[in-house]
Amino acid sequence: MPELPEVEVVRRGLAPYVTSRRIIGADILDPRSVKRHLPGPQNLVDALVGARVSAVSRRGKYLWFTLDSGDALVVHLGMSGQLLLPDPGLPDETHLRVRLVLEGADREVHFVDQRIFGGMHLDDFVSDGCGGRIPQSVEHIARDPLDPDFDDAVFIRQIRARSSGVKRCLLDQSLVSGIGNIYADEALWRARIHYDTPGERLSSRRARELLGHVRDVMSEALQQGGTSFDSLYVNVNGESGWFDRALNAYGREGEPCGRCGRPIVRESFMNRSSYRCPTCQRRPRSAQV
Repeated sequence: MPELPEVEVVRRGLAPYVTSRRIIGADILDPRSVKRHLPGPQNLVDALVGARVSAVSRRGKYLWFTLDSGDALVVHLGMSGQLLLPDPGLPDETHLRVRLVLEGADREVHFVDQRIFGGMHLDDFVSDGCGGRIPQSVEHIARDPLDPDFDDAVFIRQIRARSSGVKRCLLDQSLVSGIGNIYADEALWRARIHYDTPGERLSSRRARELLGHVRDVMSEALQQGGTSFDSLYVNVNGESGWFDRALNAYGREGEPCGRCGRPIVRESFMNRSSYRCPTCQRRPRSAQV
């Protein structure tokens, strides 16, 4: 699943192209991709056509277009969703689900989704608690570490109040958003913390250090277009990111640790995999780390 850097790369690619443009056409080619819009596909088309996009925003892994109608067009990419701006004249993508036609634009916005775990829906805005607005369906998602209104002190206090493993905390979207398996493993490797270390065993200093590593690894990934392990994770032009070349832990089972040289191990974690160095990231002890 794409994580914060991959979604932000898409947002940055879309924003300058669609902002201030009016939607003059909307084709729902697969109703499964708009099933979260309960009034139905035709209602969504009617609401979109004629609306002007005033901004493209993101929280965690969610994107939304702010429309001058006062609504939000919320997009979640799911496991395989893509928002593309294909070159004119190219044939439609195999898994094209939704097409948006923009006034005065030579490119359309295509929502492509092979596995159909993502989707689009129209939503109302509510207050975000900091003077801004956020779609109601995204309200439960915590701010991400790159959000200027992210509260470091609250995050540190909350993670240190939890008995669950620190990686579970990082993946908990009600605590902090945008961090998935890849960047959690990378930040924990940089911090030299085992993924199963209880949050309550982190000192304030160590929790702050971990948060810094989370920010660093996601900022670096963002600068490199995100992490692409296959053709599903691409920017709006269909190009892959290259941060996978800089990964120190994730996906590197059997390769030497960049610090100590011992082979990276892969272990089962929450029905997925977790990667760590067995020397640099030892299993937690009873003492505070």
